[in-house]
Amino acid sequence: MGRLVLVSNRLPITVHLAEEGFRFEKSIGGLASGLGAFYKSHDSLWIGWPGIDGGEASASAAKITAALEKERCHPVFISRAEIDGFYDGFCNATIWPLFHYLPLYTAYDQNWWEAYERVNRLYADAIAEVIRPDDLVWVHDYHLMLLPAMLRRRFPRLRIGFFLHIPFPCFQIFRALPWRDEILDGLLGADLVGFHTHDYERHFLESVRRLMGCRVTLRRITIGDHVTRLGTFPMGIPYERYASAVSLPEVRAKMEEFRRTAGDRRVILSVDRLDYTKGIPQRLRAFNRFLEQNPEYAQKVVLICVVVPSRVTVDKYARLKNEIDELVGFINGKHSTIGRVPIWYLFRALDFESLVALYHMADVALVTPIRDGMNLIAKEYLATKTHGKGVLILTETAGAAEELGEAIILNPNHLQRMASAIKEALEMPETEQIRRNRAMQERLQKYDVIRWAEDFLDTLTQSVGQSKMTTQPLGGEVRRRLLADLKRANRALFLLDYDGTLVPFEEIPERAAPDETLLALLRKLSAAPGSEVVIVSGRDRDTLERWFGGLPVGLVAEHGAWIKENGREWRMTAMVDTSWKEEVRPIMELWCDRIPGSFVEEKEFSLAWHYRKVAARTAESTAIKALMCHLGHIVADYGVQVLPGNRVIEVKPGGIDKGRAAYHWVAKGGWDAIVATGDDWTDESMFSALPPGAWSIKVGRDVSAAAYRVRSLHEVVTLLESIADLEAEGAGSDPEPRRDRAADPWLER
Repeated sequence: MGRLVLVSNRLPITVHLAEEGFRFEKSIGGLASGLGAFYKSHDSLWIGWPGIDGGEASASAAKITAALEKERCHPVFISRAEIDGFYDGFCNATIWPLFHYLPLYTAYDQNWWEAYERVNRLYADAIAEVIRPDDLVWVHDYHLMLLPAMLRRRFPRLRIGFFLHIPFPCFQIFRALPWRDEILDGLLGADLVGFHTHDYERHFLESVRRLMGCRVTLRRITIGDHVTRLGTFPMGIPYERYASAVSLPEVRAKMEEFRRTAGDRRVILSVDRLDYTKGIPQRLRAFNRFLEQNPEYAQKVVLICVVVPSRVTVDKYARLKNEIDELVGFINGKHSTIGRVPIWYLFRALDFESLVALYHMADVALVTPIRDGMNLIAKEYLATKTHGKGVLILTETAGAAEELGEAIILNPNHLQRMASAIKEALEMPETEQIRRNRAMQERLQKYDVIRWAEDFLDTLTQSVGQSKMTTQPLGGEVRRRLLADLKRANRALFLLDYDGTLVPFEEIPERAAPDETLLALLRKLSAAPGSEVVIVSGRDRDTLERWFGGLPVGLVAEHGAWIKENGREWRMTAMVDTSWKEEVRPIMELWCDRIPGSFVEEKEFSLAWHYRKVAARTAESTAIKALMCHLGHIVADYGVQVLPGNRVIEVKPGGIDKGRAAYHWVAKGGWDAIVATGDDWTDESMFSALPPGAWSIKVGRDVSAAAYRVRSLHEVVTLLESIADLEAEGAGSDPEPRRDRAADPWLER
């Protein structure tokens, strides 16, 4: 078992230059505090920037590295110039505002982007210095979104997870980023990409579909022979640390001090870092409106507004601070009396004991960000409420709102609703407060930061096996074993996809008719005693009947909607509602007008939009991917699937697939050997429906449920020719003993 290697922008330890050399202190931040104890409890290493200018630290780099290694940390030294472009520029002036839905705050600069690439490469170099083959790497946050793919290229078999701690925006916002493809490509180098909420995961998936055109099934994204799994993991807090801290003597002393100062007034608490995403001005305006509409509360409440300094030299932040200062002054000037002001304004960071004391004594917590990836303050507040009393007001745009539904949830821009919510919170009966808080506390206690980390890592470990090519080439010894298996078999079943497996794709589907050579091969294969051949296709039944009706074979049409056993009539596999066609057909026809060379093929139970004749550049465009997403939204309520194929998008009823159809033959039992071949992801259900020991063969190198793979359809045809010759040779003789099917129904390999 390898080490856990955590990688983040900052180490949990910050290095400062001092007269005597340098000194260490714990870093501030949710990730450092949340995972600090967790990583120490594992065989682990934390890689990141130690917070010191790489140029200034150059003379002491070896000493700093040695000292940090004692704490199981490995530094990435970054120069001041790189920090300016990478951190202050691309991370905080491009990604941060854009991902928080503030495009007007977003700046785009090629030099910043190049700095972002260089620093991500520095991290990859630093990891390469210390990585071991069996290590598991967990990369954190938006500063390092290129790193997973950089590591994947260097270490193809490395286990890599990535977690995004901020929102992932909707496609319409994300598409504004000039380097959007590079960001997606970087993230898809991971085996697992995690998000705080299902919305963020869904937004990422839509961007991947519309920009990358990847195959997506069951939260898995396939690119070539690599699969990236997606997951939602709402980050927790060290719950017991906050809950137990309430009884600490130093915390109790702080509470008594604060209570003496506040007197008999009810306490409303606001704690945030200085940032334009936190909604601090809106919060203050709502509080002012509350006081205007409820003057009787002016001397009965106090708003403790804690703003932690951040980037105050940056113009946007400096202007934000000025706005907050002015609002606090205006409200206090308007509503104060001698000896009492409605807002206590603290522009500084608080120590842990003071923060817990304020959490515990606050009657109301006002947590109203404009947009927030998660927001741990809301959770910390609830953890300290050991008596169960207190009310959380939370905006719906904070990731935590998905978990904390018992809080008063509101729109951050609706100031009147926020003002009303403050009054509602102050007047809420204690029994109702306790009922709500106990429900949320139980949830938070179960899914704390340790459970969050373990959940992610367990999912990553499970994902790794699924993200690598598990099929093996069908050649040499494996091919000889297959032929030997078939030679010994009394009964053999062949499930054969058609387009892309037996014949190449054609621009016009009708041109892909079987030639006499293929028909003769299928006739010879099915003529062998005990053999049954089934053509499993997405084509309509009339076409299959016209092409193969004269052969002694079974047929499956429209991906399993129709089946026909040899010598029998066609029958439906399920009752199907096709009313959705009236919605989908006009959309497909409209896109035919927009994209020359595309056309619609209508089958009894499905519609297919083909773009084989479309120019290659257009076929790879975002327009094609946009159609797929659009169709997905249109048919969502119909129980219908949208299937991307080889230059085709097909819409068909859900619950009908090649796997169910194939199982019709598999379930007959008594097969000594089963061979199934297919080339695209519509064949995956067929591979999955096969019992252990079956010979499932994928055409191409995509990740597949098949056990084996071949490079081209030519290899499939050649293999079938060898099997047919083998069957013909064995028809009149029995050179090897037949297996006892009852004793050994499947040849174990």
